[in-house]
Amino acid sequence: MLRWVRGFLLTARSNKEDESNRRYEHLFAQLDRNGDGKVDIVELQEGLGKLGFSVGDEAHQHLLKAGDINNDNHLDFEEFMQYLKDHEKKMKLAFNSLDTNQDGIIETSEIIEALKILGIEISEHQAKKILQSIDTDGTMSVDWNEWKEYFLFNPATNVEEIVRFWKRSTAQSVNAKEIHIVDGFKDMLREGGILSLWRGNGVNILKIAPETAIKVLAYDQYKKLLTHDSTKINNTQRFVSGSLAGATAQTMIYPLEVIRTRLALGKTGQYSGMFHCALQIVKKEHLGTLYKGYIPNFLSILPYAGIDLSVYEFLKNYWLNNYAEDSVNPGVVLLLLCSASSNFCGQLASYPLNLVRTRMQAEGAPQKNVFYIFQEIIVKDGLAGLYRGITPNFVKLFPAIGISRLVYEEAQKVLGAS
Repeated sequence: MLRWVRGFLLTARSNKEDESNRRYEHLFAQLDRNGDGKVDIVELQEGLGKLGFSVGDEAHQHLLKAGDINNDNHLDFEEFMQYLKDHEKKMKLAFNSLDTNQDGIIETSEIIEALKILGIEISEHQAKKILQSIDTDGTMSVDWNEWKEYFLFNPATNVEEIVRFWKRSTAQSVNAKEIHIVDGFKDMLREGGILSLWRGNGVNILKIAPETAIKVLAYDQYKKLLTHDSTKINNTQRFVSGSLAGATAQTMIYPLEVIRTRLALGKTGQYSGMFHCALQIVKKEHLGTLYKGYIPNFLSILPYAGIDLSVYEFLKNYWLNNYAEDSVNPGVVLLLLCSASSNFCGQLASYPLNLVRTRMQAEGAPQKNVFYIFQEIIVKDGLAGLYRGITPNFVKLFPAIGISRLVYEEAQKVLGAS
């Protein structure tokens, strides 16, 4: 009799494992779009989204890194299955820890208690929202199968990480949803008052003087290097000179860009000023953080500065050569039109890289690389996502660029640059 029972249990266990393996094999086949027997980061991002698995932005990278035993940046089926089996064991331990009365289901009271133990107070309504996000059969409780399905691709590995995930899911974050300009103003005013609209502007003002001076002088010097007579310069030489001048200026003032971004995105009271922000960055992360996002910034400044400066100078000189009569001063209106046109062209060419740069500046460790962030944006929002947020840039174009270009003209005169 005992032998029969043992045999029955072993057979049942074997059938259950076979069923799990078949499920993993089916999932892998759905993720492996090109059928090469391997899954990369792009296939994970696109495939999991289409399959309806709700995971965070870093979950795909975590899954690939944790499961990639041979470090080839791909998951074959064996690696994929082993990761899911190991993860399932961890999720089972977490489920049992939360199921305090050991009745095989997790209820609202157990979620509230788990969060309370870790010092997080939530209402019953919030706990029900968490429960409803996992509960698929409408029982207002979660059994092991629902739990396993929900956390199958979630990178959380223990109760503490799961609770942190729940905490984020119950909070309202401006950064977590797409917003329009008016909504953005309202959220900022609600969070930090009228002064929040100028958060980080002190650093912006501080960097303008050296950035403009370096760019003007560098532009003049690069023009002289590329041609014997800087008054007889073609459009290609203007573009190269402008690109190199912009890259030189940005390289020298770049840490201020990172600090400005952190201040602008920080919460009220998070930093007491730019020096406190810089100290916090270096202390909590490392010195190299002050150059986070430098590569996409460098790549974006080449077309931006090249197009901006060369188009501006071309338009201004074209007017002077063809329409100026008694004066060599184009006037404020013409300078404004030239500035707006050149900046518009420069922004269209460089904005996707600027978007990637800002994301890299804003995030802490671990640092994602340029190509990963590009893939992440395209997979999530399509090609249009690369231009998200460009509208406010164009709205501020006339006042901001007009003023800066007038300053540029005056700086040329003061510095003796041609």
